[in-house]
Amino acid sequence: MIGRLRGILAYKSPPWLVIDVGGVGYELEAPMSTHYDLPDVGREVLLFTHYAQKEDSVALYGFLREGERRLFRDVQKVSGVGAKIALAVLSGASVDEFARMVQAGDIAALTRIPGIGKKTAERMVVELRDRAADLIGTGVGGISALPADPQSEATIALQQLGYKPAEATRMARDATAPGDEAATIIRKALQSALR
Repeated sequence: MIGRLRGILAYKSPPWLVIDVGGVGYELEAPMSTHYDLPDVGREVLLFTHYAQKEDSVALYGFLREGERRLFRDVQKVSGVGAKIALAVLSGASVDEFARMVQAGDIAALTRIPGIGKKTAERMVVELRDRAADLIGTGVGGISALPADPQSEATIALQQLGYKPAEATRMARDATAPGDEAATIIRKALQSALR
């Protein structure tokens, strides 16, 4: 199993990134919480990883912080929750925010995260409440080309996180300020969606 990777960041375009480790490019999917804090392409990066193998696919997920990887794994233990929703959780809220929502039983806030309906939110509260306190404080620390325009890149990333095209376009447009990079636009759009 692959537990972590240290190498050169060769490519990043949410939700994908490629890490060059000794000449081998590892393609990973990462939540926006990781993309926000990645160094520039060409710089060294250390990622905690989660390797997932199913009958018909193999996937590798990357996280800058161990707390993110732990939450990713814990969320998938909830009945009916898979990797896509676990990534959406980390893209829509920090580890601490999510843990506090679960502890408080804030179903309304949880349902604002893409892919989480009322029943899933209720299961998360029931199944994760005991573990939520342990998570607080742990979150600190073939690829297709996307458009170069930051707003368009943000729109595509929001769609990949589960938002409908029209909604993603509106969210990215409303969150864009002159000079913003795609990661900034995505962060502001997701924060606005949680309000």
